Amino acid sequence: MALERFVFAHLADAHVGAWPRDPAIRAALRESLLRALEVVEERNAEFLLISGDLFHTPVPDPGEVAPVAAALRRLVDRGRRIYVIYGSHDYVAHRTSWLDVLAETGVFLRVAPEAVRSEGTRWTLPFCVDAPTGVRVAGISGRSHGLDREYFRAVDSEAFRSEPGFKVFQFHAAVEEYLPATLREHIHGIRRDDLPAGCDYYAGGHIHYTYEGEGPEGGLLVNPGAVFGTSRTDLENGLAGRTHQGVVIVTVDAGRPTVEFVDTAPRDAVKLVDVDVSGKTVESALADLSDRLRAESTPGTLLFPRVHGELVDGTAASLSLSELSRAVERGGASVHWDVRDLASLPAGGGAPLTEADIEAHEIARLLEETAASAPWPAGPDAERRVRELVAELGLPKADGESRQDYSNARVESGRRLLRVRADDEA
Repeated sequence: MALERFVFAHLADAHVGAWPRDPAIRAALRESLLRALEVVEERNAEFLLISGDLFHTPVPDPGEVAPVAAALRRLVDRGRRIYVIYGSHDYVAHRTSWLDVLAETGVFLRVAPEAVRSEGTRWTLPFCVDAPTGVRVAGISGRSHGLDREYFRAVDSEAFRSEPGFKVFQFHAAVEEYLPATLREHIHGIRRDDLPAGCDYYAGGHIHYTYEGEGPEGGLLVNPGAVFGTSRTDLENGLAGRTHQGVVIVTVDAGRPTVEFVDTAPRDAVKLVDVDVSGKTVESALADLSDRLRAESTPGTLLFPRVHGELVDGTAASLSLSELSRAVERGGASVHWDVRDLASLPAGGGAPLTEADIEAHEIARLLEETAASAPWPAGPDAERRVRELVAELGLPKADGESRQDYSNARVESGRRLLRVRADDEA
């Protein structure tokens, strides 16, 4: 018999293993997730929904996975059920991921195990039943670069919609009607009407930004935001209160869900330091940076200094930021620089060149040189693909991952990003 009143939890975008070069931030991210899982138990949630990107890569460092897997196992051993879909980061076609491994060990149930389908192929939406509550749970996993949009448009959800009782639909995609203004030019998502109608709770993920909305025919649509975040922007939004960082607790009473956002990220430990060096020499800028960082530095603090403006002499390299980092970190803090908006006057005078200027110039040159020999540099998405390719190729090899597996993963990701098939290379 279905319960009239029950509680469940919902989180997304934990990205365990993100910040690969910053162990202090990885630890803070991991602790944020572990605290969120403690909240699931403290609030007596019947089950937990994880709506994609539990991991930052399909095969993260086992040292990052182990404590998370242990915490998930504790929840299961104490009677909680965990329902998971893939996100755009923790899924890759034709390769085993940590999600697959944990699912096989019974830690959680993959709600959407559907295989990759040809575009336009109709398919029936599978679902499972959470026996103690009677809740029906279905979902569509996320795919990189909006490749999941066709899945939503080709799905037959009639059997799921006709089921009795409370229905949950999990998804990992941006919903265009609920995108914040700052993201509308950068993200193309699904329309709200692409979601299956008739559900009581839509458990979203993907955009790292909290929102509450309404499904296509009613029902509560929620994106919990990232548990911690994978960028300075995520951290800024969290500190400013524009988004939550943690887990959603959902209380269902007589079929009506209400939500509570529980923040678990250590916001007090994160310090964003903004330093304008406009009109300063390297010497005076370095002195200012040193004073500001030492004033904010305490043991365990995560310092995120953003250095911007135009130096009157020298370059970013001449600031010796790594030496300053080491001096500050000896006191127990950690430093994570953002110098994208730092400029210096070129030796011959004229307009300043920033790191972003140089990067954009080199990408434009690459696209121009490649256009004659390959189709992928054409179109408005070409620059975005290059930037994503550079980020993918920069991922470090995971502990225990063979050189061949690492190489194959990078090649496969490159093909996917550039939409090149293996037989096209012959």
